[in-house]
Amino acid sequence: MTTATILEWCATGTGIAAAIIVSLNLGARMTGWGFVIFTVSSVCWIAAALMQEEMALTVQNGVLFVINLIGVYRYLINKGRGEKSGQAAGSAGGTRTGSLQPAE
Repeated sequence: MTTATILEWCATGTGIAAAIIVSLNLGARMTGWGFVIFTVSSVCWIAAALMQEEMALTVQNGVLFVINLIGVYRYLINKGRGEKSGQAAGSAGGTRTGSLQPAE
């Protein structure tokens, strides 16, 4: 197994784990750790893509890396500062309904 293949599988596993964590909406702290794991996934994809000279995959994950860093900053570093306006960090509307249905 090549180094690139190992990196691809690491990227795949961490990407799946991060997506599960973020999708479960377990709170701001866990979502932040999901973004940390997404960041690891992006780094693995970038390394594997560079080894295989796959520029499209490198660029895509470079952008995702920046987006993931924003998530880490928002949920772990700058936590709570957006709540002054009455909105929780993980809630766009400020009101949570407990379901996937929009608030009335």
